[in-house]
Amino acid sequence: MLGRYAPGIHRADGPGQVTGDVRQKNMLRDPTSVLQPSLSPNETLLWCGQPRQGIFLRASDAFLIPFSLLWAGFAIVWEVMAISMLFGSFSSAASAPLGIRLIFPLFGIPFVLVGLYFMFGRFWFDRLLRERTYYGVTNERILIKTGVFSSTLKSLNLRSLADISLSEKSDGFGSISFGGGSPFGWMFSGMSWWPGMPTFSGPVLDSIQNANSVYSIIRDAYAQQK
Repeated sequence: MLGRYAPGIHRADGPGQVTGDVRQKNMLRDPTSVLQPSLSPNETLLWCGQPRQGIFLRASDAFLIPFSLLWAGFAIVWEVMAISMLFGSFSSAASAPLGIRLIFPLFGIPFVLVGLYFMFGRFWFDRLLRERTYYGVTNERILIKTGVFSSTLKSLNLRSLADISLSEKSDGFGSISFGGGSPFGWMFSGMSWWPGMPTFSGPVLDSIQNANSVYSIIRDAYAQQK
């Protein structure tokens, strides 16, 4: 026996309610079936769900959008000037050896690619990562299973939780973070795709619906563990 479910288990499926039916239009896997193999004997799954789906703006975009525009703008201007110099558009550079003129366009390519990723690619990758992220709350642990190319499972024992924080929007979506994290963590919300960011911001149930209800489930389970 891998584990069992509480009679009133909640699963987050629709954009505005918690229901026991699976009606995900994007054909995502049922969070219950994904997390079931990770349950230990006699462990009860109290809630499971996924982050908000699709592309949407976050608080961190107030910083990332201007930054990405500045980065990409500078990189593209650099690359245009470097290519112009390569083909001798500037008389002062026309006499320079070809190898020297090749260095500047090649040097600018990675910066252009990073700028384009920050402008466009990160939204696509963030959406893809959230499609493959599953959350669970049991009577013993918090489960976070995520990964695009390979899946990793993070388990937080309820007895070891030192701090639980809830941030909720008016539409009922919100995030529940564990362990405090950095006071500047809001600037990097949704950046788990960037190396080191999960460690910086700490474990989080990101952009889940009915966050306040899930928070209550966690608090109740935590109280029973004491």
